[in-house]
Amino acid sequence: MEPFVLKEIGGQPALFMLEPWMSRSEDLSAGFTGRNGGVGQAPYHTLNCAFHVGDHPEDVIANRKLVAESLGFRLDAWTCGEQVHRAEIAIIDKNRMGAGSLNRESGIQDTDGLLTNVPGVLLASFYADCVPLFFYDPKQGAVGLAHAGWKGTVARIAAKMTERMQEAFGSRCEDILAAIGPSIGSCCYEVDGKVMSFVHDLEKDFLGNEERSISDWYTAKRDGKYMLNLKDMNRHIMIKAGILPTHIECTSYCTSCRNDLFFSYRKDGGTTGRMASWIGLKER
Repeated sequence: MEPFVLKEIGGQPALFMLEPWMSRSEDLSAGFTGRNGGVGQAPYHTLNCAFHVGDHPEDVIANRKLVAESLGFRLDAWTCGEQVHRAEIAIIDKNRMGAGSLNRESGIQDTDGLLTNVPGVLLASFYADCVPLFFYDPKQGAVGLAHAGWKGTVARIAAKMTERMQEAFGSRCEDILAAIGPSIGSCCYEVDGKVMSFVHDLEKDFLGNEERSISDWYTAKRDGKYMLNLKDMNRHIMIKAGILPTHIECTSYCTSCRNDLFFSYRKDGGTTGRMASWIGLKER
C-alpha cells in the first residue's frame, strides 16, 4: 500500500502525508508536498518551496507559510539546509530553528541531512527527482531528513543518518523507522557510465568477492546507458546500516511519470520548482 497519501483540499497545498507514521503518533507530522495548491507562475507553478530555482522569493515564502500552517507549525519553525549533493548532516537545536525559512542565505550551509529531537522544529528539504529519506525514532523522540541524489546515495547518507542518530540521541537501529519518498524511478532515471562507476564501487562493497550484481539496482541498456533504481539502493543501504526491513516504507510514486502531481527536473527540462519533504514533532 502506498505510504504517502495525498491530502488535497480546494485552495490548500497538495500534501502527501506519511500515513503509517502519522497514524501511530499524533505528535508527528511527516510527508512530501506536491506541485499544486500554492501561488506562483510558470515554470514554477504553483507550490514551489525552494528559493534557489529562480522563482520570486515572495511566492516561495507564501508557499512555505501555506504548508507550515496547514501542518500546524509556524513559518519560523521551518528549518532547512543549503543542499550540495553530499552527505554532511546537521543536528538542529533551538538556536538553529528557523534557519533558511525566509531566505537562502540563512540556511544551514553545505548540508543534505538534518536531525533534531526538539519539538516545534519543522525540518524541510527540497526535491525535483532526487530521493527524500525520512527517519524517526519513536523511543528517543528524534526525527530526520536526508536528500539523496545519486551522489548522496553512493556517499551512503542513509547509513550516516543512522549512525548520527545513534551518536546524538542514543537511538538503536532496531527502533529506527525509515521511509523513502516520491522520487524518480528506474523507469525514467537513465544514467551514463561515469555515474555507474560509483554505483559499481558501492555494489562491490555490498557483494564482497561475489561475481554478480545487485539486480534490483539497475538495468543495462544497449547504448551503454543504465536505468538506475535509487530507491532500492537507499533501501539496501538502510538495511545494511541496521534498520529492519519491516521498518522501511517505500513509495510507488515516480516524480517523472506523475509530472501532474510533482515537479520533475528531467521531465520539465531542468527549469522547474521544488517539492519539500518535511518532518517535525509538534509541541504539546
